[in-house]
Amino acid sequence: MSAVTQPVARPWRPRSRLVAIFVYTWQACFPRKRWAAVLMPCVGALLFGLLARAVDDLPDAAFANVAAEGIFGLVMPIAALVIGDSVLGAEIRAGSFHFTWLSPTPTWQIVLGRWVGGSTVALVTIAPSAALAAVVAGSPSSAGPAFVAAAVGSVAYVAVFIAIGCLTRRTAVWSLAFVFLVERLLGAALTGIAQLSPTWEARAIFVGLLDDPPNRLHRSGIPEGTDAVVRLLVVTAVVLVIANWRMRRLRLSGAAD
Repeated sequence: MSAVTQPVARPWRPRSRLVAIFVYTWQACFPRKRWAAVLMPCVGALLFGLLARAVDDLPDAAFANVAAEGIFGLVMPIAALVIGDSVLGAEIRAGSFHFTWLSPTPTWQIVLGRWVGGSTVALVTIAPSAALAAVVAGSPSSAGPAFVAAAVGSVAYVAVFIAIGCLTRRTAVWSLAFVFLVERLLGAALTGIAQLSPTWEARAIFVGLLDDPPNRLHRSGIPEGTDAVVRLLVVTAVVLVIANWRMRRLRLSGAAD
């Protein structure tokens, strides 16, 4: 009698290198501590929603004012910074990015795969927390605009922080400088910088999608609503091109703090 050969189960392997990069990003770049670091600012968004209830104004106007400053000016950049640093900067500092960079994968696939992986995390954490904050604040009609604005703004931020990771060694330091010095200080004074800022453009998306936003949230020279969405998508594409250009010229020497 001949023995019947049983088929051997083989582990699933993605056929596409781009898919492999995406899967690796989810598996290796977001351990439990990183997830905790991402979720902490998202909890802060809910606290801002509670804070809006204490504002002496109509719920929609109160949440709009609090969200513009707290969620889009603080929560979204910090959470996106953690995500953007996780998908590239942290690995470069640890020295583990060598294995991906030395693989036969084109650099554009590495950049795109890391960005898609980080953006997916942002879409399941930052955007829902912004929408839920609107519900907590008693303004459910603002949940949709908050979700769209946070989603577009956070994926643009992830692209920016990936580019910073390709351009500099101390990614976290330069990313914080970009958020608080370039965007918050220079962006508040110069409209030309605010027009390219994920913070200001995400805020403009939110304001443009609201039915009756407070007048103080409008800023001349910055597109709002769907026009701001298009602007941020263009900024994201340009930043990813810059990241790919720089990644081709990276010189990795070893783990560094």
